[in-house]
Amino acid sequence: MEKTIRIPFSGNNPILIRGRSSFLLAACVREKFPLIIETDTEELVQGIYPGDLIIVSAPEGGEIAPALYLLEMVKTYHTPVIALGKDHPASRRLSYVVSAAERIEMRCGIRRGTHPDQHLLCAADELTGMILYADGAELVIEHCRGEITAAVLAWNLSLTEEKMG
Repeated sequence: MEKTIRIPFSGNNPILIRGRSSFLLAACVREKFPLIIETDTEELVQGIYPGDLIIVSAPEGGEIAPALYLLEMVKTYHTPVIALGKDHPASRRLSYVVSAAERIEMRCGIRRGTHPDQHLLCAADELTGMILYADGAELVIEHCRGEITAAVLAWNLSLTEEKMG
């Protein structure tokens, strides 16, 4: 049975959504920026606005830290996104993929990293069909088919520079 879940955002912290063998990280955008999407034939520019989502998908699971770094690279540092060609051999090796848009639909039938349309994101079959979007201070997940768990991640990127000698 499909259901809709609402999860409160806690400050600027991302939300971890776990299936049995995969996960998503979702964060709400706080500032407007141009998202540059590089394909093998063109450069696309998409406006990203406060209230939009950035979601990282790990279709086969794995470590959370690399997904957090990818999320921060796009959300905070506005790093361009690369969409590989449909038959590019590297798409098989991508462990984490990212999308940024107002509403993002999870799909298991697209190749990882090859879709320039940011409203679609490759995900594991257990998460396919889910649609995620922000509604005020909440993350809304529509069409949940199976069991998922959600948690807010306390994430603080901090660096300290230590002088040598």
